[in-house]
Amino acid sequence: MKYNHILIEVTDNIGWLKVNRPDSLNALNSEVVGSLEYALRDLEQDAAVKVVVITGAGEKAFVAGGDIKEMAAIAPLAARAFARKGQQMIEYIEKMHKPVIAAVNGYALGGGLELALACDFIYASDKAKLGLPDVTLGVIPGFGGTQNLPRLIGPNRAKELIFSGKILSAQQAKEWGIVNEVFPTEELSARVMEIAQAISRNGMIAVASAKDAIVNGLNMAKEDGLRYESSLFATLFITEDQKEGMQAFIAKRKPEFKTK
Repeated sequence: MKYNHILIEVTDNIGWLKVNRPDSLNALNSEVVGSLEYALRDLEQDAAVKVVVITGAGEKAFVAGGDIKEMAAIAPLAARAFARKGQQMIEYIEKMHKPVIAAVNGYALGGGLELALACDFIYASDKAKLGLPDVTLGVIPGFGGTQNLPRLIGPNRAKELIFSGKILSAQQAKEWGIVNEVFPTEELSARVMEIAQAISRNGMIAVASAKDAIVNGLNMAKEDGLRYESSLFATLFITEDQKEGMQAFIAKRKPEFKTK
């Protein structure tokens, strides 16, 4: 299926989703946000895809933010609808059963950083720039930034970044705990592919359950989270993957997981 301003490529069980508006630094307008959610739903349902990678087209930007030209002209009710549409797309990524990696190859500002924050983790090019400069435009982050960033790096650091509108280098973002690893620009795609393939060789029901336990557990009291974890742990003992994984360990061979 074709999507407006979105490119999809599936290679060796890894689904690459590329935001494709390089002339606008891949800025998110209403059309792109809608296309993103449709594309993500299709990748979630594609049995050939085990891990999803989100990146940006061109050499300058992952996603440089929201489309300011579109937003400048809208009224408050339309602004709220746009924010909710973006938040729903963000929430969908967070709840996907498949792991989602952000490969930040350039500017990830405003809605771009919010998109990356929704992913399970972030790898960045050494030329990447990350930030939430929304207050410099007289607004606040509207795609989950005020909620997801404090949960990731703590409220004090998040307030500093959001209130100041400062933009971090990739290395600074790693030091702040936003980015997992920084790679040379020319190595980013290959290194992300390497990590995604390593994940894809594991039991994917177990990976999905681990994501479920973490994402939902963060919104529970610890005692409830532990009970939820034990329930998911027990459920995996009815799967073929559990039997294959443990028998392979006992037999000292590599497991051959069959469940997609």
